Amino acid sequence: MKSVKLPIIACTLLLAAASGQIRGAAKPKLVVQIVVSQMRYDYLERFRDNFSDNGFRAYTDNGTTFANARHDYMQTHTVAGLATVATGTNPSGHGVVSESWYNYTNSDSVNLIYDSAVRGLDCEAGEQCYSGANLTVATLGDRLRQSDPRSKAVALATDPYSAIVCGGASADVFWMDREHGNWISSSYYFDKLPRWVTQYNETQFPQSQLDREWTAEKPFAAYVNTDSTVLGFQPDRTPFVRNFFSSIVKIFKKTEDKYDLETLHYMPAGNTIVTNFAKEAILGDSLGKDEHTDLLTICYDTPRLIGQLFGPRSIEVEDMYYKLDLELAELNTFLSVLFAPEEVVVVLTSDHGCSDTYREGGRTPSGRFNTEQFKIIMNGFLSAQYEPGNWVLGYRDRQLFLNREMIYKYGFNLAEVQTRAAAFALQFRGVSAALTSTDMQSGSFARGYGEKMQNGFYPKRSGDLTINLMPGWIEERTGVVSMSGSMYEYDTHVPLVFYGGGIPAAGVERNVNMTSVAPTLARIMRIALPDAATGEALEEIVNDTEK
Repeated sequence: MKSVKLPIIACTLLLAAASGQIRGAAKPKLVVQIVVSQMRYDYLERFRDNFSDNGFRAYTDNGTTFANARHDYMQTHTVAGLATVATGTNPSGHGVVSESWYNYTNSDSVNLIYDSAVRGLDCEAGEQCYSGANLTVATLGDRLRQSDPRSKAVALATDPYSAIVCGGASADVFWMDREHGNWISSSYYFDKLPRWVTQYNETQFPQSQLDREWTAEKPFAAYVNTDSTVLGFQPDRTPFVRNFFSSIVKIFKKTEDKYDLETLHYMPAGNTIVTNFAKEAILGDSLGKDEHTDLLTICYDTPRLIGQLFGPRSIEVEDMYYKLDLELAELNTFLSVLFAPEEVVVVLTSDHGCSDTYREGGRTPSGRFNTEQFKIIMNGFLSAQYEPGNWVLGYRDRQLFLNREMIYKYGFNLAEVQTRAAAFALQFRGVSAALTSTDMQSGSFARGYGEKMQNGFYPKRSGDLTINLMPGWIEERTGVVSMSGSMYEYDTHVPLVFYGGGIPAAGVERNVNMTSVAPTLARIMRIALPDAATGEALEEIVNDTEK
């Protein structure tokens, strides 16, 4: 059943706009931050006609939409984007440049969230030992808890990286044990899981999704996209001919009859699992039930996983968004039942976009960059230039890490070695630019690709060499046809919509930096900005909130 609250919300916004009190409204009881991973801005327009009234269109029609919001750095991948949204600064400020990096002192690999000092809760011994200890700056949730210890900050995602980066050090953070289907956390955040979480896990909701087939939301003619990789339309031979998806093929099945829990996250059911737990968190943690503003961050990882497998022009991605639209409509109805329109503010955004689908032999300039081959050939080059040895420690997210221990052992000049490596990297097909860590530490790039690469550079964690690939090029990974990570429009341009809480229905065309999200929400909640925030609060949302 559709919500009957939407017209009331719309009327409330119009009345508030007429009285000039929109941005002077009282602070909300609950702020809900929804991050749809790998959602390009053009999806809002491309799929608009097939969205429901109470899903994505509820936000764009009744909220303030920033049509030109972009990430202003090159490392447009998940953890970097989530950290930017959560902290209000670029990777050069928050330090989350990759899921892992190398310690130049001892050459060991360091994982962003792994922490041997903690234990996973309600999972197998030695598993899920994750924490926010390697995060270097405070998130919005951290600042909220510092400002008012009675306020609650909750972050949830099926992927532990997403949940922890969104939540920070002091929020209540939950992610999914994909093998067993339980929502869990670690001893870094709790002594034991809250009772409402253990009770929810007993319902085994994810397991209930195992036998759901992926069937079409619309007739075939209604779809904008035309590519199809796994799912296909088959005609119904009844007099009333309809098109529908065939059930998902056997490659997604653990056995002939059952799906593996892991594969649910590569199907629309992955979004359903997140939405269901988000509603449970609101009830179980009594979010928004007093005058102390609470923050709930929901990250949907499934859109990224499906997008990587099938590409942005696929029917699979389009159909997944129609199903996610209905999930959001359900969440909006849920919120409208629990809260008055002015008591909740929702922000919808994304961590990054994605490249167009890579096609072998396609006419549009594109390609796949073989990172393993790059490491091997680079190591051979440096061995020929200097001394035979293992010159390359590894490669992470377009960054090459050199063996500095070897460089110092032989007395070579680090900057010279990096410069030679950068010059050689330009000889590889698909590489359009290469900057060394010495270049980015000693110089300042005011514009162009250098500025974006520098905005994504963090000296203690970034590689000796950062490369930029040509437009349309992606790193070669098995089964992946679309990726993020570049500085191009398809990766940087993302949705940004603020909705509810007296925010007017409006469209804003000016350019907006995604570092503005956290400062804007901080102003809405009447708290200080996160410590490292460099973005400015959006005046269209909070210009008068403190008057």
